[in-house]
Amino acid sequence: MSDTLPPCPECNSSFTYEMDALLICPECCHEWSASGDADAPAEVRDAVGNVLNDGDTVTVIKDLKVKGSSSVVKVGTKVRGIRLVDGDHDIDCKVPGIGQMGLKSQFVKKVSE
Repeated sequence: MSDTLPPCPECNSSFTYEMDALLICPECCHEWSASGDADAPAEVRDAVGNVLNDGDTVTVIKDLKVKGSSSVVKVGTKVRGIRLVDGDHDIDCKVPGIGQMGLKSQFVKKVSE
């Protein structure tokens, strides 16, 4: 069965297997879509469905507690010049008054300038 499946794009293992609509590598636990292009970046969307890009300005739509601190990022805080990254927190940014941190796109809204 592994003769017809592509190797893992992360570790190049030939032991990939198919589960539902995903291909899975048992060696590095990487999962990817069998039908999609592995090199295509995923679209990151904000809380209302707008597509986010590097350099966009967003506002926070909910008070967010800063982990490991007593600080809170207040609703309406404007964050300029975001950078999109892979992972659970898909936005890297510098929040005014807080500093460098990662945000989830589900808690921001794109600002049209």
